[in-house]
Amino acid sequence: MEHAHDTTTDPAADTRRWWTLAIFAYVALEGASLQMRGSVVPLLREAFGTPDWLLGLVAPAGTIGFLVFVALVGAVAGRVNTNRLFLVGILGTGVSVFVIGFTPSFAFFLAALLARGSFGGIGRGTDRPLLSHLHPANRGKWFSYYDAMWAVGATIGPLVVTVALWLGDWRFAYYALGVGFFPIAALVWWLPAPSVESGGDDVLTLSEIRRVGQRPAVLVMAAGIFLSTGIEGALFTWLTTFAEGRVPASMVTASLSVLLVAYIPGRFVAGKLSARVGYVRLMFGLAVVCLVSVVYTFFVATGLGVLVGLFGIGFSLSGQYPTLLAYSTEAAPEHSAPINSFALVVSALGIAGVPAALGFVISDSGIELAMQLVAIPVGVLVVVAGVAWIRVGTAVDG
Repeated sequence: MEHAHDTTTDPAADTRRWWTLAIFAYVALEGASLQMRGSVVPLLREAFGTPDWLLGLVAPAGTIGFLVFVALVGAVAGRVNTNRLFLVGILGTGVSVFVIGFTPSFAFFLAALLARGSFGGIGRGTDRPLLSHLHPANRGKWFSYYDAMWAVGATIGPLVVTVALWLGDWRFAYYALGVGFFPIAALVWWLPAPSVESGGDDVLTLSEIRRVGQRPAVLVMAAGIFLSTGIEGALFTWLTTFAEGRVPASMVTASLSVLLVAYIPGRFVAGKLSARVGYVRLMFGLAVVCLVSVVYTFFVATGLGVLVGLFGIGFSLSGQYPTLLAYSTEAAPEHSAPINSFALVVSALGIAGVPAALGFVISDSGIELAMQLVAIPVGVLVVVAGVAWIRVGTAVDG
């Protein structure tokens, strides 16, 4: 059977473009489905009379399955067909998101969320390694574009819930989003296997785990991702609390949107710059800009100036994760999947740990001091990037 994309002069390049499109579409919808859950938490309280302490289980339910399966995907890389595993992740995510719309009880919602996270772990554990092998010459650019697409989805997700409420029921958002995964699954099923120069991931053994784990670039990635995602977790959790009384009342909720919107151009710019200035220099420059933005936002700015500072934080912070991951993947491209899984696990620890620590500070000393303390991990991130530039960078720099 002849396909439309077979008519180009370079079928392999055309296939890569279609695979890239499928990966980007998946991660955008996955990001939207993830960010929708925060918007429906108040609605669950109203619909099922769920107490706040039970609502606190929403985040763990969505994360536990994700971490387990993303780690398993990294462990079996090279032993299974990555393309088919990605297809399972897409279909499973779509079905579980659709099923959430049928929620008759809070317990059912948690179970469906656990399934969504589990299949999301399979999809996210395979999609970026596929992208790595599709574009080995400029991973930094494509990783940044990938994360920009996630940010687009994350920004749109709460808006989908808003539209569903206008139509009469928040469940419509999950029905619509769940259906959106199936055309992507059909595309992946229809596409021929992509041609990759490296042949994909090698089988992971214990000796390879030790070898890769000792790579300086991987250690830099782990430290940098823990710090950068920890900062993100702190901002996602406590930013609107800080904004109350510091920005106009109508802009308190929008303050988080300002931060997230800045991720989109920030990641596209980071992608463009990664090939021109190199990974470690880009990491260092972004960290310095982020530190200046944090100091301005939480020590100096007032009123609408806070929003300007937040845009600067989002713009500079957003490029750290994809740049760090591309930097470490260059050190061991034959193990893209395990490195990707390791990065996702570390990021989950950072997102959970830093905001929890700040919660104790807030209870004792208030929100202002807590947000000013964010300058500490940002400062450490500058140091990590500086050390990587001076001591490690030339070996694996982009």
